[in-house]
Amino acid sequence: MRTNSNLSRLIHEIFNAFPLKWPVSLMLVVSCSAINVIPSIFIQKVIALIENAGPDSSWQEISVQAAGLLIILAGLYIIALSGTLINGYINAEVTQGFLKYLRVKMFDRMQNLPLKFFDSQSHGDIMSRYTNDVDALRQMVSQGIPQMLTSFITLIVILAIMLYFSLWLTLVTLIGVYAMFKITKRVGGRSARNFKAQQKNTGELEGFAEEMMNGQKVIKVFCREDNSIQDFERLNNKLFLESEKANKRANTLGPILNNVGNILYVVTALAGGLLILTGAENFSLSHLPMSISVVIPFLNMTKQFAMNINQLSMQLNSIISGLAGAGRIFALIDSEPESDNGEIIINHESALGSIEFHNVDFSYDNESKILHDINLTAKPGQKTALVGSTGAGKTTIANLIPRFYDVQAGKIFYDGVNIQDLRKSSLRKNLGLVLQDTNLFSDSVLENIRYGKLDASDSECIEAAKLVGADEFITRLPEGYNTFLTGAGENLSQGQRQLIAISRAAIANPVVMILDEATSSIDTRTEAQVQRGMDALMKGRTVFVIAHRLSTVRNSDLILVIEHGEIIERGTHSELMQLQGRYYKLYTGAFELS
Repeated sequence: MRTNSNLSRLIHEIFNAFPLKWPVSLMLVVSCSAINVIPSIFIQKVIALIENAGPDSSWQEISVQAAGLLIILAGLYIIALSGTLINGYINAEVTQGFLKYLRVKMFDRMQNLPLKFFDSQSHGDIMSRYTNDVDALRQMVSQGIPQMLTSFITLIVILAIMLYFSLWLTLVTLIGVYAMFKITKRVGGRSARNFKAQQKNTGELEGFAEEMMNGQKVIKVFCREDNSIQDFERLNNKLFLESEKANKRANTLGPILNNVGNILYVVTALAGGLLILTGAENFSLSHLPMSISVVIPFLNMTKQFAMNINQLSMQLNSIISGLAGAGRIFALIDSEPESDNGEIIINHESALGSIEFHNVDFSYDNESKILHDINLTAKPGQKTALVGSTGAGKTTIANLIPRFYDVQAGKIFYDGVNIQDLRKSSLRKNLGLVLQDTNLFSDSVLENIRYGKLDASDSECIEAAKLVGADEFITRLPEGYNTFLTGAGENLSQGQRQLIAISRAAIANPVVMILDEATSSIDTRTEAQVQRGMDALMKGRTVFVIAHRLSTVRNSDLILVIEHGEIIERGTHSELMQLQGRYYKLYTGAFELS
């Protein structure tokens, strides 16, 4: 049922993308298929002319009649050839246009998916849908569907002509065809399961390969090359076994059907010969007597019939792979988009940037609670630091402010408005976020900074870089601000990448700034320089700072100590040091006191 659903959905999507061109293409396929079968009728008429010629027949008259038939036949072939050429151009445009249409739909949906989707999906598997699954669809749309339609129409027309010529010989052919369909169903049904598994395993293998590429430094430093190779071979062998089974069964189907077709040809010839010898009555729509002029074109049609059934079976591979790929593509397109019921739009000019958490509980899986009863108030222009052990929930709190995830209980307010009532895009435009893991794009340094504000001038980008102390190293790059970054900025140090990310946040000029370990990869000397720039950047803004290096949060207006998803201490640096609680132990390293 799922396969049929994918096929009907696929056809519906193609019609949506090309409401005029695809029907024209299908009409050309149907017309050309029908024309290519008509020669059987002309062969019968030519043989009948010769067969019925007597001693007194005028060969000149017979030649003229035969020539007339051949001219008409040649004309039909020219029409079919022209239609095939035109359809080739249309089919190429429809196929590539449809793949473009699908990729756009996938990417559009991907941009609107919640972060939890990417948390639960291998990035390589998602990429496989853009590559392998789309390519499987390409083969199906450009070859599989047109060829199957051609074969199907040809079979219908041939069957009609067969019935026109002889009911008895048609029954003989249909018995052979029944045998061919049983073989196709048995062998093709088994290979279908393997082709579906092949598509799934391809995605898993590509996901693993991408993970290994991203983790090369870790693999090498721990000398895990051999383990990676073994894991790759395991996944590769799994893919190989499924692909081998699928293709073995698919490849044996063609020769088997070809030989069944040859046997059917011989059986039909014998049946025709016996009917002629016995003088049996020929039941047909044409009312033609059984003769050589009927048997010979019938044999030609029998061969065409068997050949087209063989063609149908040979296209099963691309159809099954294409439908498996379509299922995975449609699963991505149909994934539940990020919900946004908010309608209120923040006025950037009048926004204050007050953030409040009221009794907030949160869980990623609705089972294990990550945050419990979080209450905090970050006043406009206030710098709030979140500190605590790894896994305490600091980053989770930061992720809730821009609504990357929604809370299970409690409320979060932005300038007194529940963020659930704010339009997500409006909320996020008034927030700046600098992550520990910096994401840069394959573009120039200047364009990576401008990503925070697309209409910013070059001078604005440079001023933002100067503000956070990035200008000094950027001007020393081979082409300065026009230096092209490759591999997500792998040609820069981690600290340099973070400085560009901070510059990008600075140019966005947000009311609220979230810095998640923003200076964790910067050395102490550079940190002091960056800190001065960041102090200027943070002036007048509501700032959340997440840091393990507690020296960077000493000047915070409010420090919150998070442990096991709860706020256990709050106050200024001096207040918490006097308390000599958890913060004091973290700051002084006096863990033995705990």
